[in-house]
Amino acid sequence: MAMGIIKASKLVFDYIRQDEDDHIEEVNRAIDGVDVDIREGDFVAILGHNGSGKSTFAKQINGILLPTEGVVWVSGMKTSDDSHIWDIRKTAGMVFQNPDNQIIGNVVEEDVGFGPENLGVPTDEIWRRVDESLAAVGMTAYRLKSPNKLSGGQKQRVAIAGVMAMKPKCIILDEPTAMLDPNGRKEVIRTIHELNKKEGITILLITHYMEEVIDADRVIVMDDGHLVMDGTPREIFSQVRRLKEYRLDVPQVTELAYELKQEGVEIPEGILSIEELVEALISLLGDDAGGQKENVD
Repeated sequence: MAMGIIKASKLVFDYIRQDEDDHIEEVNRAIDGVDVDIREGDFVAILGHNGSGKSTFAKQINGILLPTEGVVWVSGMKTSDDSHIWDIRKTAGMVFQNPDNQIIGNVVEEDVGFGPENLGVPTDEIWRRVDESLAAVGMTAYRLKSPNKLSGGQKQRVAIAGVMAMKPKCIILDEPTAMLDPNGRKEVIRTIHELNKKEGITILLITHYMEEVIDADRVIVMDDGHLVMDGTPREIFSQVRRLKEYRLDVPQVTELAYELKQEGVEIPEGILSIEELVEALISLLGDDAGGQKENVD
């Protein structure tokens, strides 16, 4: 089978602290033997408690950090290979937690054009990309505004447009909604789902908000530098007790369904939405009512 767009093999990363004389004072192993293969076009969420290694993993993918041991490939290129670092950063774009650290221009459209300009893209092509990227994140109406005047969610969408304008195959978002209010969070998550579906961009969303991963194709859970769970959202959220061991919450409705199941209510595992829970309960009522479903409505 062909290698996915992102692959890590036996990946280890140590943060090393040295004293003034360059003697090693402390070694913290942030990633400890991770193997993972991510298919092009997938929407993959990486969950984990703070300190689980998930953000360190994100920084490995576009070569901000390089492996202590093992290998990371992006589109078949090794991140440790200096000659490929810019190709890798063009292939895998990165969106960080704080949009203010990413926005450089005084005007929105200028900011979005900054990346492709740095790549030496011709001017008319830059403007075409700026138009497309702003349209894709729903920010065309704000193109001449100053980024300082925007809400957090809008700023983050401009940051995403800036990455998109570089035409990456993959976008990695490292806790992109941590600084946002609930509305801003929804805006950003909706935006990246659209990029995934319409543009076919591979998405890696690193987060600890459970609600953000319900619609992912695949969920990976990291704990203490290890990859500990990997499956569909339903497979992962069917294991409420195990997630709690890794100090992760589950969506509220999943938790409620789990508690009901513990109490003997016969509903399926891994319920992810209120609609699903309602359906499960209605069909139970239907069974109990001995086929008199009409009366339930």
